[in-house]
Amino acid sequence: MRRYPKYKDSGVELIGDIPENWELIRLGDLGVFSSSGIDKKLDENEERVRMVNYTDIIQNRKYSSIQNSKKEYMVVTTPLSKLSEHRLKKGDLVFIPSSETQEDLGYSSLIDFEESDIVFSYHIIRFQFKKEVCHYFKKYLTNYHLVLNQFSSEAKGTTRQIVGRNVFRNIKVVLPPLTEQQQIVTYLDQKTSIIDRIISNSEKKIETLREQRTCIINHTVTKGLNPKVKMKDSGVEWIGEIPEGWGVIPLRLLYEKIGSGITPRGGSEVYVEEGVVFIRSQNVHFGGLRIDDVVKIEKNTHNKMRGTWVFKEDVLLNITGGSIGRCCVVKSEEPMNVNQHVCIVRPNKVMSSYFLNLTLQSFIGQTQIEFYITGGNREGLSIENIKNFKITVPKISEQLQIVTYLDQKTKEIDDLILSEQKRIQLMKEYRQSLISEVVTGKIKVTEK
Repeated sequence: MRRYPKYKDSGVELIGDIPENWELIRLGDLGVFSSSGIDKKLDENEERVRMVNYTDIIQNRKYSSIQNSKKEYMVVTTPLSKLSEHRLKKGDLVFIPSSETQEDLGYSSLIDFEESDIVFSYHIIRFQFKKEVCHYFKKYLTNYHLVLNQFSSEAKGTTRQIVGRNVFRNIKVVLPPLTEQQQIVTYLDQKTSIIDRIISNSEKKIETLREQRTCIINHTVTKGLNPKVKMKDSGVEWIGEIPEGWGVIPLRLLYEKIGSGITPRGGSEVYVEEGVVFIRSQNVHFGGLRIDDVVKIEKNTHNKMRGTWVFKEDVLLNITGGSIGRCCVVKSEEPMNVNQHVCIVRPNKVMSSYFLNLTLQSFIGQTQIEFYITGGNREGLSIENIKNFKITVPKISEQLQIVTYLDQKTKEIDDLILSEQKRIQLMKEYRQSLISEVVTGKIKVTEK
């Protein structure tokens, strides 16, 4: 690993030593921040423009920190005066000043084109350089953890993290001499493109594995384990044939309890550090409950919500929002409750919770979820529609055999997926570390 001849203390503990002839500079001394009042409205009396917004920056975070003219941006309208004042120019950076998570705070994207109708939304802020900086070096200037951590450490807020304008001005960045910036860009572009290809290949492999997992579940919950069994028409066109001893029964005949939860009066203000686990839709995943970010409610509140108590082997199904259709079986005996975005299904003795969960995950369940959302309330599933779900029902002994078989098969696939996810995480960490080491001069990649 090559090093620079001499180093100096940057004065910022997170950054550490930097090459002697490099500069540590406040963003406020490097350029100017500004915001806009342009929202998502359309007014026929105003100018039609394309707008870069929060989601454009987040979507580009995966690999590239660049906004280019090939992308389709949201079309909005704005007064002509605002268009002149808030038009983006090539070389500007757009930053995220607020987010639900600290991870996105301070992330920026480089504007890599210049057209007369491109502006930025009020959800983000623009940075215009007053000091000369190599164009493509700008995409690396702040987008590494030694700088992003400065943003997150200054974040304020509870449900949404916010960074003020003064924080942005005072963020410290490392600036190599202009003559070395392009060499650094060339090196990092080459190295990160290799890393990104590895990540992309792992993501494609995960997608293929998930498709295999779905196919195995779909086949087994409709055809069973015996390939020689006599088949019959299920009576449902999109299910097709099922084993002769099976039935297709509405879910309304297969449960002891079905219903959604509620949110206690006071909303998030009633959450406490110690208490009863309160399940929300973000906790319900196909692989099981994830309670690393779970909230809790007081035991007295839980006792008043007796009708939505959760018990071991209940099936939880998300019924609203972007995660609609995700489901899992509760495997814990710990007291729990749920909010209104999650439905509790407690099967009767005819139906195994685990078999029902697999059926809801399969195309049988997901097709009906999509059908009822499209055909009814687009915002979510009603309890009455869920009761009408058609479920394939083998004998309980056969259900348990299928569950055991699928547990083994899906675990094999899940282990492979987990391995690829770990590889992706390691490559992302290496990518961040590499950028940090090069941009702060810990590794020398320039000729001078």
